[in-house]
Amino acid sequence: MSKRLDQQVAIVTGAGSGIGRETALLFAAEGASVVAGDYNLEAAQETVDLIGQIEGAPKAAAFKVNVANAADAEGLTEFTIKTFGKLDILVNNAGVGVPGTVLTTSEEDWDRIMAVNVKGIFQCSRFAIPKMQEFGGGAIVNVSSIAAIVAVVDRAAYGASKGAVLALTKAMAADHIKDNIRVNCICPGTVDTPWVGRMVATYADPEEARRKMVARQPIGRLGKPEEMAEAILYLASPAANFATGSALVLDGGFTAFKLPS
Repeated sequence: MSKRLDQQVAIVTGAGSGIGRETALLFAAEGASVVAGDYNLEAAQETVDLIGQIEGAPKAAAFKVNVANAADAEGLTEFTIKTFGKLDILVNNAGVGVPGTVLTTSEEDWDRIMAVNVKGIFQCSRFAIPKMQEFGGGAIVNVSSIAAIVAVVDRAAYGASKGAVLALTKAMAADHIKDNIRVNCICPGTVDTPWVGRMVATYADPEEARRKMVARQPIGRLGKPEEMAEAILYLASPAANFATGSALVLDGGFTAFKLPS
């Protein structure tokens, strides 16, 4: 039985941990050669080392990238082509966030969130898409959030950035449908990742903050990075060839209905 991404070449940003790492591992297990891009090169290399433990997985490589930086984003694409000969899939997963309202979010944090979460997708995509055009098409999967769909208290800058990701996904899909390039996004709810753990740690009572995160999930738990990776795999794979400009929500029922008070 053939693997779902057999002979494909993929870039995954933010591949050093969480959703990005699980996506890179799953892609490799399904036959893709993977470039694990991350600002933390050591973490990206750890992902590559884990891929190396998967029996029959193609080769993988790590690349240090600040996705908001044009030279880095271009270098990521060029490194991928030089290393693996082509580019079929781009997963724009790298992201940051901090709690805050418009009154409590610093200008520095606002700019950083917008730079990584939105500009990062712009930078990586504008260098990847011409290569995909050369090779006859491809698939791009962006990581948005339920914060793009419904208001989440104390996440003003993060929600604004993920709303932009959702809108950008649709715009890119419309612009490049004739290039045989599909562009979709996932909208995760709260996922149990190291990034969420670090954010929870910023609260005065981290245990209470985590309890509240779990309590607001109708399904009764946080999401798993592996579950998000499976959704990304679907959108990147030929199984989703009729999907473009879509947003796949994975939130344990958060946006579908309200828990009884």
